[in-house]
Amino acid sequence: MSKRMASLVFVRASVVALLIVLAATADAVAQTPVQPQPQGPPKMEFEAVIKQAVAKNPTLIRAATSITRADLLLQESRLVLFPIIGGTVVNATLDGARGFAGGITQPQNQSTFAGNVSYPVLAPARWAQIQQARDQIVVAEAATAEVRQQISVAAAQAYLAVIAARRQVDVTSRALESARAHLDYATKRFEGGAGSRLNQLRAAQIASSDEARLEAIQNALRSAQEALGVLVVAEGPVDAGADPVFDEPGTMEESAWRAARPDIITQAAIQRSAERVVRDSKLDWFPNVNASFDPAYVTPSGLFAPSGTWRFTLSSTYVFFDGGSRQLARRNRELTLEQSKIVMSEIEIQARSEVRLAQETVRSRQRALDSARRASQQAAEVVTITTTAFEVGATTNLEVIDAQREARDTDTVAAIAEDALNRAKLDLLVALGRFK
Repeated sequence: MSKRMASLVFVRASVVALLIVLAATADAVAQTPVQPQPQGPPKMEFEAVIKQAVAKNPTLIRAATSITRADLLLQESRLVLFPIIGGTVVNATLDGARGFAGGITQPQNQSTFAGNVSYPVLAPARWAQIQQARDQIVVAEAATAEVRQQISVAAAQAYLAVIAARRQVDVTSRALESARAHLDYATKRFEGGAGSRLNQLRAAQIASSDEARLEAIQNALRSAQEALGVLVVAEGPVDAGADPVFDEPGTMEESAWRAARPDIITQAAIQRSAERVVRDSKLDWFPNVNASFDPAYVTPSGLFAPSGTWRFTLSSTYVFFDGGSRQLARRNRELTLEQSKIVMSEIEIQARSEVRLAQETVRSRQRALDSARRASQQAAEVVTITTTAFEVGATTNLEVIDAQREARDTDTVAAIAEDALNRAKLDLLVALGRFK
């Protein structure tokens, strides 16, 4: 009896000691500061990404300075419309006054205050540069709009790349979950004596491969997020929000999308500017006429020079022979115009090709996506049927693994097809000048 009581006392003491240890452990856990869980990059929706990329991207900011530069050139060319006003002050001191018969013709110390006002009465070539400078502003604005579209397209493509990588992560994660579930089932069968070590190793191999694939795809997702962050000028990576919804453009006449494409608009402005420069070449043969008014005040005045004088001058200059420089300048301008027309022709040919290809690509991508989705659904049914058959012993482990691999591959193809369709729709909007 005493031994039994001693045993009960020992057990009770052990339980009390265990409760004390558990309480101390709980207090230590409660006092331990909770480490914040790492958060993913901030999400931005599609419209916000495009807006911020356009507002903050340094490439567009640098392109916008060309408008300011063109405006400065316009202001410089307009200076021909304003007179030039200047003045001089001269003080001359001689060793002595000059004169004769008691009169002083040149005082020993004399100051002259003179002014000059000149104005180009006739300057056709310089006047033509004013409108030419205005054309350059139009060209700069069109070029900036083209750069804006390029940045918007780059941001949209980066956004779609993040979504595509995220889809691949989802597909691979589901495949890994399925592989791990199959591995757990194969392990339980092996431990229970109903399965084999070979089936367990096969299942483990698939799970390990999916883990490695998931790690690689997650790294690709991080790279895509970093690229998106760079385009929107963020402090770090940026994640994409919901899938963008692209409008389905209807049938557009060529004249409509030609008038909407920034590259055609820019080149048309360049061509119009070159045409104007060629037309203005004839103004190089016109004379230049300049008017000048020069008042002066001398103190003290001399014997033969009054204190206040003025002079008005009207001068004309004309170059009769310049060695052919005006003809060469006109020919050079004509070559520039011809080159701009060739570039316009190339852009138009490329634009028509882009429109045709983008329209056909959208239709093709849509058919491919429909087929890929059907294949994905069918592969999922095959996995379900094969797994059920394996559990009742009606098939082998190899067929289950093949079905899982095929399901993962079809899901991947479906995700790629969906991303390809979105990219094709974006390309079509860009080709039609609808995405800016």
